[in-house]
Amino acid sequence: MSGELITRSPLFQRDSGSQPLADGRLSDRFGRSIDYLRVSVTDRCDLRCSYCMPSDFKGYEAAPDWLSFDEITRVVAAFARLGTSRVRLTGGEPLTRRGLPQLASRLAALPGVTDLSLSSNGTRLARYAEELAAAGVSRVNISLDTLDRDCMKGITGRDCLPSVLAGLQAAKAAGLAPIKINMVAMLGVNDAEIDAVAAFCIEQQFVLRLIEVMPMGETGRNTAYLNLAPVQARLAERFALRPQALELGGGPARYWSTADGSASIGYITPMSQHFCATCNRVRLAVDGTLYLCLGQEQQYPLRPLLRAGASDAELEAAIRAAIELKPEQHDFGRQPEKIIRFMSQTGG
Repeated sequence: MSGELITRSPLFQRDSGSQPLADGRLSDRFGRSIDYLRVSVTDRCDLRCSYCMPSDFKGYEAAPDWLSFDEITRVVAAFARLGTSRVRLTGGEPLTRRGLPQLASRLAALPGVTDLSLSSNGTRLARYAEELAAAGVSRVNISLDTLDRDCMKGITGRDCLPSVLAGLQAAKAAGLAPIKINMVAMLGVNDAEIDAVAAFCIEQQFVLRLIEVMPMGETGRNTAYLNLAPVQARLAERFALRPQALELGGGPARYWSTADGSASIGYITPMSQHFCATCNRVRLAVDGTLYLCLGQEQQYPLRPLLRAGASDAELEAAIRAAIELKPEQHDFGRQPEKIIRFMSQTGG
């Protein structure tokens, strides 16, 4: 689709429901403030986590179709002008993209961007943690599904636990905070490891986030789902946790904390207790496609506009049109087979 065709879309011929709120923030047609943009800088990864990407997957985007750093900066700047202040760099594994700290520095300097973070599998973080912190990345989310080395190898396809743990310590030494640990809870795979990972995170003062598996692609649907409600009750009793009102980073997790507030555990429950009513995010894939929901197909291609020489005003109009497409909620419960793309193709 060319930039000309996009700008002539019927979406541009009528009043958009995605108008800024009174304080300048962009909102969708359901009144949700869209203040969080997740930017995938690559769909490649050096791991093959069983719930994310098939071990033999080769359907990557061609490198010429990736957004350049200039193009990514233009899109993020446009979102920031529309009031989106939180930006997260994701992948695939973002640290496989050459020069990522340089991109981070450019994004952190944009007016309106007040929170720049990174999601990573941690395997390369020991090398880049200090450079990322210096570039303006304030905090990181690291995937850590187990502390058992053999279990980690089984999930990721690689003996990588030592490098991930080294990355965590490097992030702590670089002053990145908070450090959040993302653990995808899988029945019969790592569910027996949850308490050990929770104890580790409390000791290290990392924020643990337990995540229910989503049926994205064949890999997600083939992963055994674990309802986190019983887990939440068990961990609350074992670690004397209580509900925490303070949000941490604008994400969907519902947090519980220790009595002294020194440690927190969050629960991301898209299946057992979805959070669609408060969804505040959209995802920019490496090819410039804007995905409006993980569990729906609504998307909007921005790359044709960028490469057709669109003005800033045209780019902002396209973003407004895209936000109007954001659905009210996902269909994971009613149509688990609906989404055929893998998580790595959408952006984490």
